[in-house]
Amino acid sequence: MARLARPTIRAIQTVPVSLDARQDLTVRGARGTHARSEFLLVRVLVDTGNGDPVEGFGEVSATSLWSGEDGGSADYFIRKLLSPALVGQPLAPVGALEAAMDRVLAGNVFTKAGVSTALWDCWARVLDVPLAVALGGPYRTEVPIKMSISGDGPGLKQTFDAVTSLGVRSYKVKVGRGVPGDVARVAYARELAGPGSFIGADANGGWTRAEAARAIPELRRYDAAFVEQPCAPHDLQAMCALRGLGLPVIADESVFSASDLVAVIRADAADIVSVYVGKAGGPGRAVGQGRLAADFGLGCVIGSNGEFGIAAAAQLHVACAIPGLSTDIPSDVIGALYYGTDILETPLDSDGVRVRLADAAGLGVRPRDDIMARFR
Repeated sequence: MARLARPTIRAIQTVPVSLDARQDLTVRGARGTHARSEFLLVRVLVDTGNGDPVEGFGEVSATSLWSGEDGGSADYFIRKLLSPALVGQPLAPVGALEAAMDRVLAGNVFTKAGVSTALWDCWARVLDVPLAVALGGPYRTEVPIKMSISGDGPGLKQTFDAVTSLGVRSYKVKVGRGVPGDVARVAYARELAGPGSFIGADANGGWTRAEAARAIPELRRYDAAFVEQPCAPHDLQAMCALRGLGLPVIADESVFSASDLVAVIRADAADIVSVYVGKAGGPGRAVGQGRLAADFGLGCVIGSNGEFGIAAAAQLHVACAIPGLSTDIPSDVIGALYYGTDILETPLDSDGVRVRLADAAGLGVRPRDDIMARFR
């Protein structure tokens, strides 16, 4: 199909969407409780000169406690700064548009990621290829997944049972809330899941150096597969030392930008990096982080901020486009499983054990009609 040599951005629209997490899946960790998500969906319209515009979708999966952003701040900045900088510009290269966003707005990486995802979705649709192909893949067409479980005693069992009922068989226990309770929590999760089941631990930076040094050997007794962000994000020296205690160390909160990743590599502070579309500022930059990590022998997993379906689709495409995605540790591409309802017209193909890539252009997803009617 003939298209304009340089498709042009016509408009950027947004719609706020709020969803409660399933009560029996609410995550309680060292960084607080995530019971409700108030996110912002983004729609980009692109003129191609061939009739109807191409549309692409993104999602700002931002929480104020995590990155200092939320749906309200994202809507303001998109309308006030990002849209004026982008509308009327050529769609390609998308990297130039990401640089333009950086010139008018500092930080706010999840906000930029929502717009960037919609731009990449448009570009892949113009090319008529899946986003994973536009990003340089795919290296795989399905991705193993895990879900977080949290709480204590009966609360942990309720969460475990709820997650398992969704077909999930790999678990990440939220810790970082005091070593004795954390060890008891992992021990009980192991009892519930049984020997041989995949269980990791995520401290969200909640331990001190000394606490992490006490906790990790105890977690090994219960066959934990990894420890994620065991201490403060900036304490890379401690992260390096903790790697010698026998569990793979995943850097999550330590790595937002590529420069953060370089610092982790130089400090020898992690075995694996948790890559987010949101933290990285968009799909292209997320894949770039994955490639950089692979160049230095670090594995990658895809981390989650409780994304809705659009951002989960972006996670999936990024996971399929990263060459060094871990084959040992499942990623966190969970989408609607966390909410019990889906914003997508057609859900992602997931059985709780893995999520599969669709053979469709762009992200391969579209919001439900009732949500589409609200874009402005």
